[in-house]
Amino acid sequence: MNFDPKALTKEELKSFYNRIILPRVIEEKMLLLLRQGKISKWFSGWGQEAISVGATLAMESDEVILPMHRNLGIFTTRDIPLKRLFAQFQGKAEGYTKGRDRSFHFGAMEYNLVGMISHLGPQLGIADGIGLANKIDKNPKATLVISGDGGASEGDFHEALNVASVWQLPVIFLIESNHWGLSTPSSEQFNFESFTAKGPAYGMDAVSCDGNNLLEVYHTVKTAADKIRKQPQPILIECKTFRIRGHEEASGTKYYPEGLVDNWEENDPILNFENWLLAQKIIDEGYKEQVRLDFTLKVKQAVEAADALPAIEFDESTELEDLFRYHEQEVKPATDKSEEMRLIDAVHNGLNHAMKKHSDLVLMGQDIAEYGGVFKATEGFVEEFGKDRVRNTPLCESAILGAALGLSISGKKAMVEMQFADFVTCGFNQIINNLAKIHWRWGQNADVVVRMPTGAGVAAGPFHSQSNEAWFVHTPGLKVVYPAFPEEAKGLLLAAFEDPNPVLFFEHKALYRSTKEDVPTDYYTDEIGKAKVQQVGSKITLITYGMGVHWALEESKNFAEDCIEIINLRTLAPLDWNTIESSVAKTGRVLVLHEDCQLGGVGAEIAAQIAEKCFKHLDAPVARLGSLDTPVPFAVDLENGFLAKSKLNEKLSVLLSF
Repeated sequence: MNFDPKALTKEELKSFYNRIILPRVIEEKMLLLLRQGKISKWFSGWGQEAISVGATLAMESDEVILPMHRNLGIFTTRDIPLKRLFAQFQGKAEGYTKGRDRSFHFGAMEYNLVGMISHLGPQLGIADGIGLANKIDKNPKATLVISGDGGASEGDFHEALNVASVWQLPVIFLIESNHWGLSTPSSEQFNFESFTAKGPAYGMDAVSCDGNNLLEVYHTVKTAADKIRKQPQPILIECKTFRIRGHEEASGTKYYPEGLVDNWEENDPILNFENWLLAQKIIDEGYKEQVRLDFTLKVKQAVEAADALPAIEFDESTELEDLFRYHEQEVKPATDKSEEMRLIDAVHNGLNHAMKKHSDLVLMGQDIAEYGGVFKATEGFVEEFGKDRVRNTPLCESAILGAALGLSISGKKAMVEMQFADFVTCGFNQIINNLAKIHWRWGQNADVVVRMPTGAGVAAGPFHSQSNEAWFVHTPGLKVVYPAFPEEAKGLLLAAFEDPNPVLFFEHKALYRSTKEDVPTDYYTDEIGKAKVQQVGSKITLITYGMGVHWALEESKNFAEDCIEIINLRTLAPLDWNTIESSVAKTGRVLVLHEDCQLGGVGAEIAAQIAEKCFKHLDAPVARLGSLDTPVPFAVDLENGFLAKSKLNEKLSVLLSF
């Protein structure tokens, strides 16, 4: 193995040696603790330390790195306190995730590290967002994100590289090409010889290096980072290496061909670098032994200190409180100045106010720039706020949602417009497993609003008309808002941008231009999590939201004037239980209505809670009404039959006569 120090001094080379020894010493200790049952799982980076250490040394300390399973050397080279690191491995309260997640599934922004999740690919899109923040701010910094060669088969890899190239983002995509994805060899993962073939296809530079050569990794990454700092652009780096141990220790390596590990052990990055340093008389045997002894003692003491920490105890209130970044909303009242607006006008006006109030807010979505979005919610924004802040995106929902999280991690606010709420399925993982869980996992908030044009009644068929709010109401860590009228749409949207937590903001497409009212023109907010008694009544409580509110108001005209009390939920998560309970106690009869399919809809949860908590007030069974349990049909007559509205009169009549 040929080591070229270039301009590195002897002292720097000795420091590099120290850096690469520490993760190996920790590995030895972790494997022992695993056998002793003191940790539950271990993903070994044995034999791949040169990549983690070399790449981290090449980056500046204030540049963000997004590591993976086998990158212990990144954490140690960034000088993560070992006691806390071992507390993380042991599931202790002092660990970075307070016992809620394992191994390297955490971030620590005080060390500019953003942790992975088990799905492997989503961190690539997050790196795009961090790179975008640096580019917008003209901050000459690179971002480094790592993927394994197996993880690079995921769609997130394509999306993130495509977005980074289109936007010329200052991101290094480093591929740890270790030849195996668990037990599947690379030959069954992809059909090319080198990842350098990928770079030109995306319009970016791509280089390959020996991932077992510490100095080669360092110089390759440093050259790329220096280039990026001068001229923002993405660069792909392939580091060729081998996974000596199993995917994780329980899986073993019995599937490896005989002799394969022995051959690769000859390329051990530590042994080879050590022998070269000895041959160059940069270190001697005494120095080598002293370094290992010092680290062995340091690791032993840190492990014992972590082990002495008390076992974690479950506290329900703590678990619930950590779901969200603390935010005490201050409702800003509206002024008397108003004008008539349709719902789409109110959304447009609210977005305009938000962009003026939050100079760090970035809007992203398909066709939202010059075209103004398919519903014209952002029309004219490019001229007013510029293309840095109003960004057309490729059709890469996952990467863009990841980029929104990256912007938040960088201290900005982000909004993503789903062209249609149906298309969110292509970015589902980012919302469910990154945006929703990141604060609960390691204290990083996601200051992201996702706008969701939703709903049927526009003859758009099964892929443009779905009501999918229940998917997100079911997911802890998300706030879900669904206004029914222009005034509340603006006030709640502005409140969503003030909230530092992820908000899914549903806007019914059929209401965009069909409903209008006077809306205050100045800046104001409505309270997220507060329902509204839309109509007072005494005989039955009809609980609904979105289009359901309009159905309810229209249908109530067919009954006595004070018969039906209509609760407009406005927010589905968190739910305003107090308003619901007060109304149910008054009327004794309940119908929960929504446009979504009935099975598993939001109404099922509301009905269940009413049956459990308000049973003593009920004069009839709790009823619910949703649309047909089929996809949304295209033909108008079929769609009308599908929608819950068609059965609303009958349902109310039966309930009132009970």
